[in-house]
Amino acid sequence: MSAARGPRPPRTVLLVHATAGAATAASLGWTLWHGLADPGTALAFGVLIAVGELARRGGPPREREPAPLGAAGALAYALLGDPAGAPAGTGVGQVVTVAAAGVLVGAVPHVARGRGPDPDQTARRVLTVAFAAVCAGPLHGDAPSPRHVPLLLLVLALTALCDAVLAALLLRARTGYPYGPLLRDELRALPGVTSAVCATGAVMALAVAVAGLWALPVLCVPLLLTQLAFRRYAAVRRTYRQTIASLARATEIAGYTPPGHAHRVAALSRAVGRELGLCREDLTVLEYAALMHDIGQLSLVDPVPAGATALLPAAEQRRIALLGGAVVRQTGVPPAVAVVVERQADPYREQPLAARIVRAVNAYDDLSGESAHRALAALEHLRLGTARDYHPAVVESLVRVLARGGVEGRAPG
Repeated sequence: MSAARGPRPPRTVLLVHATAGAATAASLGWTLWHGLADPGTALAFGVLIAVGELARRGGPPREREPAPLGAAGALAYALLGDPAGAPAGTGVGQVVTVAAAGVLVGAVPHVARGRGPDPDQTARRVLTVAFAAVCAGPLHGDAPSPRHVPLLLLVLALTALCDAVLAALLLRARTGYPYGPLLRDELRALPGVTSAVCATGAVMALAVAVAGLWALPVLCVPLLLTQLAFRRYAAVRRTYRQTIASLARATEIAGYTPPGHAHRVAALSRAVGRELGLCREDLTVLEYAALMHDIGQLSLVDPVPAGATALLPAAEQRRIALLGGAVVRQTGVPPAVAVVVERQADPYREQPLAARIVRAVNAYDDLSGESAHRALAALEHLRLGTARDYHPAVVESLVRVLARGGVEGRAPG
């Protein structure tokens, strides 16, 4: 019997990976054939990229750019131009070769611990660096001058746009979510770490061209500090979410709701929100509200059977929602979260989109149970309630998410 295999990546992902692999192989062959121009500069940038890869956080990276120092070093080498006046046509190949070699060398310790780099991010790195080297080619040949600045900024903007397009394309292929909102999220993220990477890469390229390789270690320090600050901020955000998730379990511990209900509703609500095109900030509000949507049940003297508020009269649902919103306002979360919790029981025409999603997903989880038959009956209940209780577009988005396997891999039939 053959060993079990994991799911095959989507065709778009395979195509992007194959393109990056082909570009790396062709660049390596070209560099070996023509020789390495200015080996000292190539080695310095290769070491910088490897160190940046070593400094990234281990495990499957959740950040948009887990190795900003390595990304800045690769971008700087692409903007530096044909090293030492190398013949035309060898610059791009050598840039991709050095960038890929630096990533592979820096990833060795992570791979040895079983926490290798994300293939999607590695492919993006290779293709983005190649794109930057091609775009920067016309700028080379003359000493840096003020007229280079606008053109250099244009190259940086195009490179950042290329990376955002690739990131959204890969995420679209893996999740099936609409491409437009994913690209919009990536573009909104550009002023963060991406802008720091682009600025540092450009300054490195200009400084090395004028002052030599001694500029590299000096210019690494600000980006390393930025990386440290970003990771601390991410750690605070993770702790904040864990606190909210722990608070959401209060209804389960008290026996008011089934185990895992809040987390299932939150995960499925986030998937439906993605399907409907919510941005990253709105998805965070939606997730927090979904986690705490049942917190108002703690005020009940007699628990609702199985915690299924979807079957209660409208007035009782609204009373529990208002009590839950009052509790949420005392937790310090953004006021928008409390608004979603308070309005989850209103007629859908009066609700914000996040409240519509929480109401529909909560009803589905309340009614579906574990069997396919009950899941189909729950969806039928939602469709019958689209006249007042559940927004039709939200219900259809929920059906599409479930048809792809949902979050828990439980599809309706």
